[in-house]
Amino acid sequence: MQIEILTVGKIKEQYLAAGIAEYLKRLSSYANVIIREVKAEKAPEGISVAAEAQLLEEEAGRLEALIKSGTYLIVLDLAGGQLTSLQLAARLDSLATAGKSHLTFIVGGSLGLSPRLRQRADLCLSFSAMTFPHQLFRLMLLEQIYRALKINRGEPYHK
Repeated sequence: MQIEILTVGKIKEQYLAAGIAEYLKRLSSYANVIIREVKAEKAPEGISVAAEAQLLEEEAGRLEALIKSGTYLIVLDLAGGQLTSLQLAARLDSLATAGKSHLTFIVGGSLGLSPRLRQRADLCLSFSAMTFPHQLFRLMLLEQIYRALKINRGEPYHK
C-alpha cells in the first residue's frame, strides 16, 4: 500500500517531529508512507474573508499539484464524517481489496482547506468536532493509520 500525506506547513516542534518519525518507522513494515509539505500562507490577524479564501486557494493549488492521478483522496476536515478506529481499519481494508492501493490524505494548515479540495475528495473525514493544531494532527493521523493497519493484520495494539 502506498500512502501519501499532503500537508500545509512544516513541523517546528521537535517533540512532534520525533513522534512523526517514530510512526513513520513503525509504518514502514506495513506501507510505503510519504509526507509531502507545501508552503503555508501567512494570514495576518483580522484578515478579511475574501483574503482568507484567496490564501486557501493558493495553498490548494500547491496541494493539487502533488495529487497523483488515480489515488483515493481523503481530506481531513471538521465538516467530514467520523469513523471509529475499527471503521477506519475496515475502510482501508475494503479499499485495498478493491484495488485502491494508493491513498492520499490531505491535512490543511491553520486556515483549513479550500472548499475545492473538499469537493474533490473521495472521502471527507473528521477525527472529532474539536479543533486540533494541524502540526499535532499529522502525528494523530499517522498513529491512526498505524492502528488501522495493525487491526487489519490481527496484531495486538489497538486496545
